[in-house]
Amino acid sequence: MKIKCPKCKKDAELAMDYSAVKCSSCDLDMSYGEYVKFVAHNEAIYSDILGDYATGAEGHTAGSLDEWD
Repeated sequence: MKIKCPKCKKDAELAMDYSAVKCSSCDLDMSYGEYVKFVAHNEAIYSDILGDYATGAEGHTAGSLDEWD
């Protein structure tokens, strides 16, 4: 599956099982979890993505972006 490379902005390949992201243009090679953190830290539009989508069973948010590191 094609996704945008967070480094060079060209097409990167997301493994079908969501295990890895690879870009042949800039040699990016990381897990999907690392990709999500990288994008959240480096693109302002996504800076709150982790806190928005991670809630506990009690309905509490997962905290700030720094707490995910």
